[in-house]
Amino acid sequence: QVQLVESGGGLVQPGGSLRLSCTASGSIFTIRPMGWYRQAPGKQRESVAVISSDGMPDYAVSMQGRFTISRDNAKNTVYLQMDSLKPEDTAVYYCAIDILGRRYWGQGTQVTVSS
Repeated sequence: QVQLVESGGGLVQPGGSLRLSCTASGSIFTIRPMGWYRQAPGKQRESVAVISSDGMPDYAVSMQGRFTISRDNAKNTVYLQMDSLKPEDTAVYYCAIDILGRRYWGQGTQVTVSS
């Protein structure tokens, strides 16, 4: 009953930028923690950044200083601004929302960093 739709992925050169968006809809009712995760081919899914219900962000070490997570509660949308992208950032990026102890996932959006 909860849907998450990501957008904004694509192909960029190293050092470039992308802005990902994720809009949640359905039985949410209140502001919930949300986050971005990524999974590269042959790799385990890893956390990228999370943002609390009151807007406090937290980042994985490798993304610190390059990525910025934010949210627009009126639109029930979370964003991930990615700057200084590296080839190792190439992955499918997934949005997630936590509701009553359950985690809901979006379909993912592909980010490819290549020259």
